[in-house]
This record gives sequence, structure tokens and C-alpha cells, in this order.
Amino acid sequence: MRPISLAVDVTNYVMLETGRPIHGYDLDKLQGPIVVRRARDGERLTTLDGTERTLTGEDLVVTDDSGIIGLGGVMGGETTEMSETTTRILVESAHWDAVAMFRTGKRHRITSEAGRRNERGVDPTICAAAADRVVELLTTYGGGTADPGVTEVGAAPAPASIRVAADRAARVAGLDIAEERVVKTLQAVGCTVTGAGTGTLEVVPPPWRPDLTDPQDTTEEVIRLVGYDTIPSVLPAAPAGRGLTREQQLRRRIGRTAAAVGYVEVVSFPFVGEADLDALGLPADDARRTTLRLSNPLSSEAPSMTTTLLPGLLRSAARNVGHGSGSVALFEAATVTLPGSGEAAPILPVDRRPTEAEFAALTGALPDQPLHLGLVATGEAEAAGWWGAGRPVAWSDAVHAVRSVADALGVDLTVEAAAVAPWHPGRCAALLLEGRVVGHAGELHPRVCAAFGLPARSVAAEVDVDALIGAAVHLRPAPLFSAYPVAKEDVALVVADDVPAASVEAALREGAGELLESVRLFDVYTGDQVAGGHKSLAYALRFRAADRTLAEGEAARARDAAVARAGELTGAVQR
Repeated sequence: MRPISLAVDVTNYVMLETGRPIHGYDLDKLQGPIVVRRARDGERLTTLDGTERTLTGEDLVVTDDSGIIGLGGVMGGETTEMSETTTRILVESAHWDAVAMFRTGKRHRITSEAGRRNERGVDPTICAAAADRVVELLTTYGGGTADPGVTEVGAAPAPASIRVAADRAARVAGLDIAEERVVKTLQAVGCTVTGAGTGTLEVVPPPWRPDLTDPQDTTEEVIRLVGYDTIPSVLPAAPAGRGLTREQQLRRRIGRTAAAVGYVEVVSFPFVGEADLDALGLPADDARRTTLRLSNPLSSEAPSMTTTLLPGLLRSAARNVGHGSGSVALFEAATVTLPGSGEAAPILPVDRRPTEAEFAALTGALPDQPLHLGLVATGEAEAAGWWGAGRPVAWSDAVHAVRSVADALGVDLTVEAAAVAPWHPGRCAALLLEGRVVGHAGELHPRVCAAFGLPARSVAAEVDVDALIGAAVHLRPAPLFSAYPVAKEDVALVVADDVPAASVEAALREGAGELLESVRLFDVYTGDQVAGGHKSLAYALRFRAADRTLAEGEAARARDAAVARAGELTGAVQR
């Protein structure tokens, strides 16, 4: 607080001395009687800091015949400010509602010493004493004279009595606290205590402690003064038959699997802004642009709850790359927020259990928050060394990571070519569960990599984990092994460039029948020996029977049936 003049310094000094904010008006600048009222929307006031403020109907203001002269309990107005020429002063010592003061200060972004005290609650009984102290100092050191007139409006509220069990603090803390000690402790902080010896105490808090309003407050006060360090540490007994739920176990399995394939878990802020969605290259009609906006965001640049995990993951990856990490592989398992109907949630009473209809209305107003798994990788998938050259990450690594997670849950995902932002149109895969798209994986678009500061050819994936968990096998049966020999057959099929390898594999499985044990794509070839616009896919087929050795020609017939079916469904031709 900067020194200005004797009159201003005295009001500040008394505020520090008593805790009661005091305001002084230049009496010669006042016009008519002082009135306290609510402001009207759109009214304006220039406060002592020289800022013109637009008021709302929630603001408490002080007025005279000229209009508004102060923002009650927060800051005075410029028109009645005391100056070096002030010779007559009107001293105001008023008690203001703490909640109203807090909201006014936050609404107008005003931070003042008086506002800080008023919004935390001040002793309402010392208004007159504080005003008298200001007058005393002004007459003593300013050579002034005091007018005998005093205007007093209203009275301090009567203190509320709190009924509390004498042994409550002992029961809550688990300590042996005698009733006599409880009484002396409360009296030490200024409370008036009656009813000692009856088992129930009547506690009247002092006027300077507005925070003591219920039995919990008095109990906390007793335990605080007895000493938190004296409370024993007692571990609660775990009830039998409890443990992780099925969903919790499966979520942990997801995290372990992602870590096992080389990804490191990160936790990002769940907030997003339009700039992030623009950087992802999302079109204007993309559903992920429909976000839930926060009424009080931490940052104006990210005012909404995110609908995708990718912005946070890409920023984390770029930060690691910027710090010198050549190869980065990160994952995050977290919820996203998908706005629902937009209806406001009802405010339910706290004195009873909500009815089924009230609970349904509350639940219906909540946005959908599915659990997603996001992955991002850049740099080398396999490091170079004396053993040979390394291998950079490719779109297939992102697909493989998600399929590894799905496999750990006992879920089969199928893969189809897709063109979805923020992935490269020709290197993006849609991940399907029972025909429904549950995620995407692939190589990020070059513009997206540049926007987030990532190296080109970085890969990412995002999948709806709730959908995977819903179809997951909690306890998978052990695999069956056959003691009979395997029959190996390799086929090379030529298909059009736009035919996914997964579609060819599905056709081979369908045509091969029950003898087929596994199918593996081991080579993809494009070149002079294949017609333009086509590619050659080489598959290793393994056949085995569980109860016998395959007869001569059985594996070959199964292979031919598989090739024929692939030709029917995908147009494949055997090389």
C-alpha cells in the first residue's frame, strides 16, 4: 500500500490494526445522502485505480445524488476520492456480505486489501470502534475536529449457537480428549461454551470467526489445537471378497500391453482449443469439433474438454523430440468428452435421496465420456547397430500396437483402408470390431507433423477402449496344441493396389476351412513382374489337424480352396 496522504494512510493503518476495511469520502464532493443498492445492468463506474468498469445487477454499489460513487466493499470511486486538498472527510465503516464481495472482485478482476478482507469475512461488531479509531487518529495527528453526528444503519447479526457432542472430537480423531480439554480449547479461540457435564455443548463462535458454522468446524478446531501429529495411524481393515473389478483388471492389461510393445505412458491435460483442432486438419463438419466448453477454463487458448487424445500426445512427443530424444513412443489411456443434449444438470436437494426421475435427469445431462487409447511414435522402430541397419517407424507399427492390445483382450480387430484426418490419406487404417469402426491408426499427415513440430512420417493411433472392453474375454482359455506335424503352403496373389491385405487374408481363412492353423503375410512386391496398379502379396499358410496326420494332398486342396475364395472376393490371381 503506497502512502498518499494522512487521511488515506490512517484508513489503511486502521484496517491493518483492526482487520476492518475503512473507506473515506471527500465530503465536499458528495451530493446528497449515501445509499447502498444493487447496480443496474450497464451502469458505469470509474474506480480509484482509474479503470472504467461496466456493472451488472449483481454488484453492490454506493451512490449519492450524482450517481454511483463506489463499488461496495471492494473499491471506491474516483469522483469522491480524497486528495491533497481534502479538508472534510466522511468515514464509512460498513460490513459487507463475503460471498457478494468475492464474486464482485472476481467479476471485475479487482484485487485490493479491503476486498481480500471483506471476501474472507470480517468481525461485524467492530464497525463503530474502527470508525472511532480513524477519527481519533485524524484529530490527534491532523489537527481536525470531529462532528458529533453519527449515522448507524442496521446491527450486527446475532451469533448462531452450535450444538455439538462433547466426545465428537475424540471419536473423529481416535484420541482420548477429555471434555474439559475440549471446552478449554474452544474457549481459547474465543468461543463461548456452555453445557459442560451434560454430554452436549452449546458453542457460540466469536464474531471474528465466521468460518465456524457447524459441529464439523468446532471438531476440526479442537483436533487442530490438540495436534494433528498426535493422531495415530491406523490402517483400515480390507473387507474380504473385494478386489479390482473386471474393467479395472482389463484397463491394467491394456497399459501393460502397450508398455510391452515399447510405448511409455503419459498423462495430458484434457483441454483443447480451436487451434489444436485446426492443427489436426479436422474438417469443419468433423464430429470431433463439437466440444464441451468450460465456463471457467484454465486457459482461454484451451477452453473446451477434448474429444480426442491426439493433441496432448502430439505435443508431448514434440516436446521430447525438442529435448533431443530421437525416437519417441508414447501412449495415453484416458477419457474424452463427447457433448450430449446440452441440457443443464438439475440442482438436487441435499436433505434427502434423489428420486429415480431426478437421478435419471442428472445422469442424462452428463456428457458421454468413453475411455480412449492414444498412441504416437516417431524415429526408429528398430535401432541400428553392429547387427545391421535400423528401421524407421511405419504406419504398420501403429496398427500392430493397437492389434496387440486387442489381442491381449481376446478381441479380433479387422483392418480396412481409410482416409480420416489427421492421418495421411494413403496410409491410414480403420480398425473395426464386428463391423463397427472403433478407431484409426497410421501415418500422420505431413501438415499435421509440421503443425505440432514432429518429424515427418510420425505415426499415431486412437481407439475406443470402452468398445474393446465390452467385447473382451476376461479369462481366455489356454490354447490347444496338436502333436501332429504341420503342413506348410505358400501362395503369392496379385491384387489391385487398393485391395487391403487384411481383406485377402480374411478370404483365405474363409476358403481354407478348419484345417488352417495360421496365415501370415511375409512379402509385398511391386515392380516389373507385376502389372501396373497391382501388387503381389505372399502368404504363409499352415495346416494341421488336431487328431491325425494330414493325408497326402489335403493341404494342397485346402490351399487351392483358399486361393479360389480369395479370387472370388478380392479378384486375386495366383502368380
